[in-house]
Amino acid sequence: MDIILVPGFWLDASSWDQVSPALRDAGHRPLPLTMPGVGAPASDSASLGIADWVATTVAQIDACSAPVVLVGHSGGGNVVWAAADQRPDRVSRVILVDTVPPPPGAAVSEFEVVDGVVPFPGWDFFEDDAADLDDEVRARTAAAALSIPARVPTDPIALEDERRHRIPVTMLSGDADEQQVRAQLAEWASYAAEVAAIESFEVVRVGSGHWPQFSQPERLARLIIAAVDRTEHDER
Repeated sequence: MDIILVPGFWLDASSWDQVSPALRDAGHRPLPLTMPGVGAPASDSASLGIADWVATTVAQIDACSAPVVLVGHSGGGNVVWAAADQRPDRVSRVILVDTVPPPPGAAVSEFEVVDGVVPFPGWDFFEDDAADLDDEVRARTAAAALSIPARVPTDPIALEDERRHRIPVTMLSGDADEQQVRAQLAEWASYAAEVAAIESFEVVRVGSGHWPQFSQPERLARLIIAAVDRTEHDER
């Protein structure tokens, strides 16, 4: 199975380096992506928005010969859900790493813009979300973090094809179980409605912070493989 891996903000394809080997060993083809404008100055990235990130993901779907699995971490979850909306017949499953499917028109969040781009705000910004990352991982990851285009975090997501709701969705939740996730969703009406419309939505607790690809890459890979195996079983 082709597994397209979309990183979260400030990360590139290399953020999946500790996850991809296990996916290959399980017989799958990981396809980690770097989004356009990542690490580029405002002079080269000011015109880029989240629609360009979605288009990059859709282009990779189209380049594959068979239906794919989409994996999106954090802000990359908005990207893969919008890409699935554009290619509902070409996506076998969407796997969201510590994020939920956004409703139409949703944006990720607002972050400080510096020199026309959004730089990595530092680990202190995320408080408990990064509690399971040790000092070495924090230092290495922060040193490799890249700016993102200023528009990307606040651009609304376009979702138009209700066939996306037929795609099975697995949420790999960092530290919340399904009951906790659904309780949180109940506070966000539009998000709860989007999830309620999905015919097959499951929550699997990772037992990690927000970046399991760095803190627990082997467990994250196993959980992705298990979700893909369920997809392949259902398709037989």
